Amino acid sequence: MIVTIDENSGFCFGVTTAIETAERELQKGQLFCLGDIVHNGQEVERLDKLGLETIDYDDLRTLHNVRVLLRAHGEPPSTYHIAKRNNIEIIDASCPVVLHLQKRIRDTYLQHHGTDAQIVIFGKKGHAEVIGLEGQTNNTAIVIESIHDLDKLNYEHPIYLFSQTTKSVEEFREIVEEIKRRRGERLEEKGEEIVFEYHDTICRNVANRVKKLQDFARSNDVVVFVGGKKSSNAKVLYNHCLEVNSSTVFVSSEADLTPEILQQCHQAERVGICGATSTPKWLMEQLRCSLENDAKRL
Repeated sequence: MIVTIDENSGFCFGVTTAIETAERELQKGQLFCLGDIVHNGQEVERLDKLGLETIDYDDLRTLHNVRVLLRAHGEPPSTYHIAKRNNIEIIDASCPVVLHLQKRIRDTYLQHHGTDAQIVIFGKKGHAEVIGLEGQTNNTAIVIESIHDLDKLNYEHPIYLFSQTTKSVEEFREIVEEIKRRRGERLEEKGEEIVFEYHDTICRNVANRVKKLQDFARSNDVVVFVGGKKSSNAKVLYNHCLEVNSSTVFVSSEADLTPEILQQCHQAERVGICGATSTPKWLMEQLRCSLENDAKRL
């Protein structure tokens, strides 16, 4: 059994920067983080042992005169307002790609505020990044999670479409084409042009991983995908692996290596380990050691 780790898997730039920032700032003293710094329980636990204290929005409202780290997902304006009111020092580790997207949405909102324009965000409702994006529109944006949510839109009013940075490029394109189709039907009925602007704001550093990940999955007999249970990116990338290799299993830690999974791996010639943008490299290394050590005991 040969076990290899996908060199293209692991933390994206934004997550890497946030974690490095947390480690650096922890050396200066007490540090809180608003929400899990990354959707991976093992990495959150590691940083917790270093002193990083995870808080929620209710905690933020009661804290004063402390330092709070903002993770890569970005935050709505209300978070900054609370911090200013409570004399909280913000350590902003928001991903630059997300911050740029927030600005584009905010500018569009301000430009069309008071009109019947609809700002639409393709993303996961309740996701940390999407909450930050909605906040740029005073929470008036329409969030669609899939093509099945397009009935929420009024096709007689202007539409300005954006995307959460980690969504699927293919899904985004399907949504664009379906909006165009429905908008075309209204155009024929009304006989006038209806504005539809769409902005592909998906992070290419993340999106470009799909092809490489699928190539890796094809090259192995069994694929062990490592991801956090809370990570939507992990679920998406896992399914991409599953599309090309039906012998793909999802685990979050060594504890998930059931006897059935271990047997499946031991019967394979090549086992590949890969993960999401929120999966630390050290965790994938840990899984490889566990598989190899278990094989030696046979």
